[in-house]
Amino acid sequence: MKKELRLGVIGCTSRGTLADNAHKPEDGVRIVAGADIYPDARELFLKRYEEKFQCKPNVYEDYREMIEKENLDGVFVTAPDFLHEEMGVFALEHKVPVYMEKPLAITLAGADRVLEAAYRNRTKLVVGHNMRYMDFTRKMKQLIDAGEIGEVKTIWCRHFICYGGDAYFKDWHAAERYANTLLLQKGAHDIDVIHWLANGFSSRVHGMGNLTVYDKLPRRDVSQKRIPYTKVAAWSDANWPPEKTGGYYPEIEVNDLNMIQMTLDNGVLACYLQCHYAPDSCRNYTVIGTKGRLENHGGSEIQLWNNRECKYRILGDNTYRMPTTVGGHGGADPRIVQSFVDALRGEYDVWSTPQAACYSVAAGCAGADSMRQGNCPIDIPRLPDYLENFDFARATEKENI
Repeated sequence: MKKELRLGVIGCTSRGTLADNAHKPEDGVRIVAGADIYPDARELFLKRYEEKFQCKPNVYEDYREMIEKENLDGVFVTAPDFLHEEMGVFALEHKVPVYMEKPLAITLAGADRVLEAAYRNRTKLVVGHNMRYMDFTRKMKQLIDAGEIGEVKTIWCRHFICYGGDAYFKDWHAAERYANTLLLQKGAHDIDVIHWLANGFSSRVHGMGNLTVYDKLPRRDVSQKRIPYTKVAAWSDANWPPEKTGGYYPEIEVNDLNMIQMTLDNGVLACYLQCHYAPDSCRNYTVIGTKGRLENHGGSEIQLWNNRECKYRILGDNTYRMPTTVGGHGGADPRIVQSFVDALRGEYDVWSTPQAACYSVAAGCAGADSMRQGNCPIDIPRLPDYLENFDFARATEKENI
């Protein structure tokens, strides 16, 4: 029989609902506890589990008390980004396996510290880069690996974010000390996918960007701040254009326009462009190889061109349409949560790695540092061999000791 797993969640609302995908008593997996500093978040968490699952998890204000008391088999860290390092390290040092929401941390030193804690304590770590679990990215990877466009030479990603003002400039994301850069909170996904599709990691990054819109708009009253500040974003199509709305965060420090160029360790050249006031929302990847090009149109369709014709063609030589998905984030959330549960049970089909998560943080931080240092290129160091070669999903197994 499968071992019954007792899981906890730190950060009970917002992204914390991701953990709901793990709660399957019929399969021996239960969310037994949640921790959040805000009473209203704890109340919402309890109400959700009582109504949705007819159960009542234990709740804590202090995540450390939960970890020390609950004898957990794993914990989801879904609190704000600036707390990931602290919370992840505490859990790992108590030998509790961690599902860490991306980004792994908001500094490269912080990401390294989390990896070191998992390695030192031989405790499993899975990072929530769920875009590797989306159908369209998996299909793109499959086509590339099958040689359909030859050898990959360059990857471009344009990221249009119509809800940037609602989601990232009305709460803690707008403060540099809490987010560092939106190349992490929002861009870490895309940097990771670029690395994955190219089968390499950034070795040098050059960045350009600016704060062009949101620093000029009406702010909230400073007296309304809470520390750490809660998420107050209210997404609405009526919040358009940005200058017609107000209530922005008292401190607006992160760029709303980011562009980075990346040289990967295998020679692939890549770029990532991000705008937080576009009128629409889409991630558009273009991958060009020695024998063709492929491009996604949102998450529903991929076009592949591998015959030459001297004119622009909207439709490729082949079109691949993705199936309708069920579950959050394009069906990826249930899949990545299941991979964490499987890893806890010794079934190792984890498609993301902490090493890759660390390199996505490194590239995002390097891009931001480049912008702050006059747009000069920033070199990214490699992880030491003992971390580079460690299998964090099998962290308790003999081969890693």
